[in-house]
Amino acid sequence: MRSFSCRTCGNPLFFENSVCVSCGTPLGFSREERDIVPLDAEGRYVDPTGLVWHVCANLNLSGCTWLAPLEGGQCSACDLTRTRPAETDAEGMAQFPAAEAAKRHLLVELDHLGFDTTGLVFDMLSSVDENVVIGHADGVITIDLAESDDARRERIRQELDEPYRTLLGHLRHEVGHFVQWRLVTDADPERLARCRELFGDETTDYQAAIDRHYADGPPAGWESSYITTYATMHPFEDFAETFAHYLHISDTCETAAAHGLATVDVTAFSVFHDLVRAVWIPLSVALNQINRSMGKDDVYPFVIPDPVLDKLDFVAGLAR
Repeated sequence: MRSFSCRTCGNPLFFENSVCVSCGTPLGFSREERDIVPLDAEGRYVDPTGLVWHVCANLNLSGCTWLAPLEGGQCSACDLTRTRPAETDAEGMAQFPAAEAAKRHLLVELDHLGFDTTGLVFDMLSSVDENVVIGHADGVITIDLAESDDARRERIRQELDEPYRTLLGHLRHEVGHFVQWRLVTDADPERLARCRELFGDETTDYQAAIDRHYADGPPAGWESSYITTYATMHPFEDFAETFAHYLHISDTCETAAAHGLATVDVTAFSVFHDLVRAVWIPLSVALNQINRSMGKDDVYPFVIPDPVLDKLDFVAGLAR
């Protein structure tokens, strides 16, 4: 996430700011300019080409600050949400803004890296009255809005012995399934063969893999070839976990560079594993130490073995 500043007064801004706290200028996010821009009193922004943009209709519903092409309409990010809670579902609607904020963050990442989101939609579902399974199927990412509840999410994290669990992490993982579904296919046999060489044969029985994983746990010595225990379950999950970590690393390195915390030019690396070795590993160690200084858990509680570096290079190579 790049750093932002108010075009009116120069004050630093956060990605979700709808008003500059320094000068009071109303703000909106322009997906086309990838920047936070000032709005007039009517909530409009005129871009450099003369097009007029408007504040998203969902500003007060989900906290969306993105700009829409039509007055009273919603933005391109909100267009991707196919299903949301009913207005009468007070708990679900209270959880909805956090999921949408994480989704917008994800979309900025995908845009920046050059991934096409055509065909991608989101079902943001409330589990107040039904069981919701987080997952991806044929371009539809389903998110359980209850994951926005910190206490509940931490309880599940501990039950599943996970080192990390966030809404943004779920979205990054599930969009990894989408990317594989769209880009690693029979249409490119060489790419498909390389994917199977690194991650395994994705045609193996998925349900049997789930049953085996939850009955027996990860194989002995998994740490030498996988980024997480969940990645050991099936080649699909190994790909999605690797893709999620690719986004974790890319975004955090870019953010560190934008705020002067990285001493190396993060755009200078043509091979992703070089960025991991030169920037990410020392940066993540420093961030972990900073968190420990505050009595907090590690920011990045993972170790990256050499085979995972090859997998990271593969998923990074799918970006345009």
